[in-house]
Amino acid sequence: MQSWITDFMSEYGYIGIFLMIALENLFPPIPSEVILTFGGFMTTYSELTVTGVVVAATAGSIAGAVALYGIGRLLHVDRLEAIIDRWGRLLRVKKEDLHKSAAWFDKYGYRTVFFCRMIPLIRSLISVPAGMAKMKFGLFLLFTTIGTLIWNVVLVSVGAAVGESWEDIVGFMDVYSNVAYALIAVAGLTVVYFWIRRMRKKTS
Repeated sequence: MQSWITDFMSEYGYIGIFLMIALENLFPPIPSEVILTFGGFMTTYSELTVTGVVVAATAGSIAGAVALYGIGRLLHVDRLEAIIDRWGRLLRVKKEDLHKSAAWFDKYGYRTVFFCRMIPLIRSLISVPAGMAKMKFGLFLLFTTIGTLIWNVVLVSVGAAVGESWEDIVGFMDVYSNVAYALIAVAGLTVVYFWIRRMRKKTS
């Protein structure tokens, strides 16, 4: 996949960077680390500039985030409540749980969107719950842009600074990604554990 991404970017320049980053948001397995660091490296031997690469990458990232936010908006609460009405007993989920989650996102959503834009995998998926919570689009766009811009500036600048050694940075980012995935898994298992514990207390 990496060679296909770099070949596409080399062929189409800023447009290729825009499209790759937009796809990365829609399909998280596409690594933004490769796109951004290689984009930075491209500025050392082509007419591309660091500013231009950052702008193209940020625009593509925002386009993908807005698309996922729109998908989240389509998942209305009443539809989710209908699913809970039908399958809630089997899933041990109540409408109150849904509303509690929405209330939590209303309270911490903006900070969550900002920080999650700098975490692999989640940086793309966070747009969906933001849409589901009907976060104000202007604020969603603001925090998404700021978080994305920081992520892009850092990786593009590093790619430009190290030049042909950009793949070493990708290797380092793979470690960062694996640590992030491990923490996400631990957090998920912790939530499941306490949820099962709560259910057992209720049944007993």
